[in-house]
Formats: sequence, C-alpha cells, structure tokens
Amino acid sequence: MACYDESMIVVIAESIRKKEFKHGEIPPADLETILSSYGEGIFVPIKGESLPKASRLVKLYATTVQGARRIVFLVEVESGTGFFLFYRGKNDPIGKNISIKNPVFKKRLLTYLDLLSADIASGRRTVYETK
Repeated sequence: MACYDESMIVVIAESIRKKEFKHGEIPPADLETILSSYGEGIFVPIKGESLPKASRLVKLYATTVQGARRIVFLVEVESGTGFFLFYRGKNDPIGKNISIKNPVFKKRLLTYLDLLSADIASGRRTVYETK
C-alpha cells in the first residue's frame, strides 16, 4: 500500500512513547524519521491480531544515523490516520522479525493496542500532521 500524497495525521500515544524511547522522550531526529517515513514512505501491510475494526498494521523501513529502523503503525483505513506503535532497530528482538508469528512481537503488539486504546480514550496522546 503506497502512502497518500496529501497531509496525513500521526498519533503518538503517551504510554507507547514512554515504552519505545529511553526517558520517554522522542529525540528530534527520530521524531522527524517517524513523521517523514509515514508521510513519504511505502507501507508494507503485515498481519495483526485483535486489531480495531477498519484498521490495518503497516511496517515502514527507515535509515537513520544510528542504522536501519523498522517502524510500525496501526492505520485507520478510511482516514489514513497512523497510530505509532513501534520504532525498532533491525537487530532488535522485535525489529528483526516484525510478524505475528514472532511471539515477542505478538505479545508486545497486544499490550500496545490496549495502551493505545486507553491513551486515546483519556486524551494522553500527541497529534502530528505530516506533509
């Protein structure tokens, strides 16, 4: 699935941000990589489990100064809004095999879907617009 040409929305839940990044803060260069990858990247659909209705999981690849990264979003199909889930190095236990067949990924995905839902319901999220 290729990305749209228009602006897109990226939502980063507070709980997931705190788990994916040391000290709970996204370094500016990493935030730029996440947003630009979502706005300009090529989405690779991946299978998920217990996904919200009318959504899908997508993986994007990015290259940073720190090395190759794997980024995973839950995408609301109708609006194209991306809900950030993972930002991992390619050699990380999750990053090296982003697949529902990987028990480490599957367990963390189910946890993150619950965290995302709770954070959205309580307003604990940051919304970004990509170009």
